[in-house]
Amino acid sequence: MTEKIVEHRRKEKPSFSSLIEKKRDGGEFSAEEIRQIVDSIMDAEMPEAQQAALAMAIYFKQMSAQETALLAEELRLSGEVIELDRLTQPKIAKVSTGGVGDKTSLVLGPLGAAAGVIMPGMNGKDEEFCLSTVEKLSSIPGFKGKAGMDQFRQQLERVGCAVTEQCKEIAPADDILYALRQKTGTIPSLPLITGSILSKKLAEGCEGLVIDVKWGNGSFIRDLEQAKQLARIVTRVARSLNRKCVALVTDINQPLGDSVGTGLEVLEAVRLLKGEGPEDLQDLVLKLGMEVVRLAGVAGSTLSAKQTVEKHLKDGSALEKFKAMVRAQGGKTDWIDDPSKFPKAKFIRKLPAPKRGYVHTIDAGKIAQGVRLLATLKDGTLDPSVGVTEIRKVGTQVKQGEPLIMIHYNDEAKVDAALPYFRDAYRLAPKRPNMPPLVVERVA
Repeated sequence: MTEKIVEHRRKEKPSFSSLIEKKRDGGEFSAEEIRQIVDSIMDAEMPEAQQAALAMAIYFKQMSAQETALLAEELRLSGEVIELDRLTQPKIAKVSTGGVGDKTSLVLGPLGAAAGVIMPGMNGKDEEFCLSTVEKLSSIPGFKGKAGMDQFRQQLERVGCAVTEQCKEIAPADDILYALRQKTGTIPSLPLITGSILSKKLAEGCEGLVIDVKWGNGSFIRDLEQAKQLARIVTRVARSLNRKCVALVTDINQPLGDSVGTGLEVLEAVRLLKGEGPEDLQDLVLKLGMEVVRLAGVAGSTLSAKQTVEKHLKDGSALEKFKAMVRAQGGKTDWIDDPSKFPKAKFIRKLPAPKRGYVHTIDAGKIAQGVRLLATLKDGTLDPSVGVTEIRKVGTQVKQGEPLIMIHYNDEAKVDAALPYFRDAYRLAPKRPNMPPLVVERVA
């Protein structure tokens, strides 16, 4: 009789409290325990207070690579999966942790597609102060940033690339968990970031991932070592799930490129697709693009990968793929052919340098916050005509009164509210600062 009772108890699920305590004390979850956690979050069986406590325990005590892989898989299985098996081309996703002025995703999807790579681009929410890729593309009239799973798959078959908001059917448990992380200050948790990224990209049918891990004041990852750790964890866990993966740790301690603002960033991306654009953006697109074509097997050597990327940028094929993508999602491509059709702000004001010196630091986060204030309309949408351009970058020498940025705006009250953020973003110094490398580390 006693043996039967013991056997029965062994089969009982552990309590939520015991799971929290286990992680609090540094224990490792089993596959069954992780499945229970994800199921209980999906079913709202676990009270939110206990979900919060569990998230905080994971934040402080971390998860092993095996635990993180199990978490990613269970989050993936919480929803539907897009089947891309009948597509013979390699399927690679470019993922960014998000950064101010980062418009590389606007370029890399079409660039990869031009090289014969399927580039799924379902985008989740960026940090509040960052602009998402879908928000930027929505500055093109008619562009639809939402698509069902079937529509998304069909566009990948026809065009080779698509950029849409994340389908609700994809890893819904992760959406719940992400909302919880926002409330509890656990967004930076490395295992939870990794589980979130991989669960969604695996559900989108990706065979490999190129991940741009951004660090600095223009990202939610402010610590370089944390960014390096994330790059290593993501690549390791991805490989354990039989996915090819390369991660670049890149500097975002100043905005990437010369502009911040939805329509202004699209214009900058179009310039790059026409073989122009700022040097730092060109450099990063080249490096990430090389990783995409190498991971896909389109190019073998570093030289071949570079030549492939440069060819598709110079011959206009990447630009044509961009237009095909925009057209497939309802957008007007004549705006791309003639960028003068993009709306222009009523007013442009310079932010004058308060003294002579070198640009020592730029707080990209404050630039982004200022742009959000300028752009946000009463209905919550973003004005595509406003933002900042001609950003004077770190290391640039300026004279007193010379513009640090040009501010494009339509509302005097909004620009008055945004100006303190722009002013506080810049620090000048009498000596030129040491220039950090754009790509800090490659993890493969």
